[in-house]
Amino acid sequence: MIEVEFGLEDVARTRFALSPLWEVVASVRVLKGADEQGLHHPWAERVRPRLAAADADLAPLFDLVPVPARSPWSGRVPGFICPAPATPLPSLAVELEAVKATPPVLLHTTAEVPPARMAALRADPRRELGRLAEAIEAYWELALAPYWPRVLTLLENDIRYRAGRLVEGGAQHLFADLDPQVCWADGTLHLEHRTFHGMRRLDGRGLLLVPSAFVWPRVFSVLNEPWQPSLRYPPRGVGTLWHTRPAPVSEALAGVVGRSRAAILAQLAAPASTTDLAHRTGLTPGGVSQHLAALRAAGLVGAHRAGRHVLYARTRAGETLVTAAGA
Repeated sequence: MIEVEFGLEDVARTRFALSPLWEVVASVRVLKGADEQGLHHPWAERVRPRLAAADADLAPLFDLVPVPARSPWSGRVPGFICPAPATPLPSLAVELEAVKATPPVLLHTTAEVPPARMAALRADPRRELGRLAEAIEAYWELALAPYWPRVLTLLENDIRYRAGRLVEGGAQHLFADLDPQVCWADGTLHLEHRTFHGMRRLDGRGLLLVPSAFVWPRVFSVLNEPWQPSLRYPPRGVGTLWHTRPAPVSEALAGVVGRSRAAILAQLAAPASTTDLAHRTGLTPGGVSQHLAALRAAGLVGAHRAGRHVLYARTRAGETLVTAAGA
């Protein structure tokens, strides 16, 4: 058990943030076996073939994310690969710039990663951190970009809920239902931990709370300098993230964008190719392409290259529109 002691300054400086970079790292853990309960199986079974077929060198990334097994230390992740975000919602590009600027003195870890990878990083930090950033960008486009609007909606909804809890009842109310591994009492946050015990002080730095879709069922804490102390926890509703429901066409939405485009938007609960959409909707591939072009121009659909294929997915605006019409 770790006890995190809060002072008045720490409570005042506690904040929320989202981290696309952390979702990259946590999702790689899932692909390496961290999802024993199968929560992310629908995502993983779509993504693994794309990664296998892609012409991308992902080793600089995958080497630094240990297989989550074998020992209590194997769950650790090198801190320099996912530093605490400096803003509430940084882009992946902004976070990668922070990674590429990592001081050489921080390129060390007790995590179980190949010694050759760490040796290469220390020998030529600029080159190897650049290769790492390229691998993360390639992985993002293949594995996460098509699903990001859905994930982002889940994470933002959790932050809105947590902010409401904080307003209603302060820190005690905020942490009361955050996770079974977390408990608040008398100005101290108690965190269950397999290997570390004792008291930690925030020393006026506050705590960064980062909801993470791929971290479930774990809670990850970073309490060592030089990064801001942070807690990465599963958001509310994560169990429904990959649920796919039948996609009836909303009459309300059809009245606004037309039945064919409404049908395509309904089918894009999960990313799909033009061929997939043509098969599901009964439209011709050419017709689907024309409708997708119009939906992209309106900002309702985005396109992401996954290996040899282009996948289409609803944007945040598209998710909002479909949800509102369905409601």
